[in-house]
Amino acid sequence: MDFDQLVTFLEVAKLGSFSRAGQKVFRSQSAVSAQIRQMEQEYGDRLLDRSGKDVSLTPAGRVLFAYAERLLQLRDESLLAVADQGSTPRGTLVIGANEATCLYVLPDVFAKFCHLYPGVQISIYRNFSYKIVEKLENGTIDVGIVTLPVKSPSLKAHPIFRDQLMVMVSPQNPLAKLDVAPVSEIVKHPLLLPKTGFSRRVMDKLFRPYASQLQIRMELPSVGMIKSFVAAGLGVSLISASFARDQVLAGRVKLIPVQDEELWRELGLAYRRDRTLTRATNTFIATVRQLAAVSK
Repeated sequence: MDFDQLVTFLEVAKLGSFSRAGQKVFRSQSAVSAQIRQMEQEYGDRLLDRSGKDVSLTPAGRVLFAYAERLLQLRDESLLAVADQGSTPRGTLVIGANEATCLYVLPDVFAKFCHLYPGVQISIYRNFSYKIVEKLENGTIDVGIVTLPVKSPSLKAHPIFRDQLMVMVSPQNPLAKLDVAPVSEIVKHPLLLPKTGFSRRVMDKLFRPYASQLQIRMELPSVGMIKSFVAAGLGVSLISASFARDQVLAGRVKLIPVQDEELWRELGLAYRRDRTLTRATNTFIATVRQLAAVSK
């Protein structure tokens, strides 16, 4: 058995067809059939059931399918590791982060890293933290910037950034005159809620005791929309302080701590424990952790 046969076997199993698999691996249907027969002879068991035009995995085939995926992943990792022995990081680095983190936390980090290591091309996968964790677990991305804690046992995470969640109001809002804002006062104003994410979960928990008093004016899909609508006086919201830094400096909004509440969002750098990391990945992790240590 060789890797070429494993690739063919996986394609047949995924596509459910010898002919379509042959098109995918650039082989004739008879050549694909010959490869599968050789594998079945080597393993001493039928791997695929052929019923008319339909092809499906046998119990033995299902067992081999999982091993085949792992073997091919290890092959790819070994190729990367060997090719990655040069002294200068290079290649493509796939990083996962949500939109707000990309916009308000990572630009300085990326600027520093790209200046130091121009041979590394960065590709961003933008999504929520739980989706990034899924992509890390299945090996689709190299590194994720996610909200802590990370509960996946297959991942390792390093804290890199801590940000306070504060009430965001327009300068004309009565709350803007306060040094700290009691929750009982916040709920007297129309609320602008993010549709999902960490801040939404915090707000749901914080305002739950006041459910009968809440005035939810809007649920919005992005931090940028929430900031603009708060500045226009449409309501108040909770936001990570760094996300609204520019609007605060411009005098468009004001941030106020929530009275008697410690509301913090902590970001971590996460990656697979069991994967051989490329030089580019290791260098990015070291760079981010160094920058995080300096900023504390």
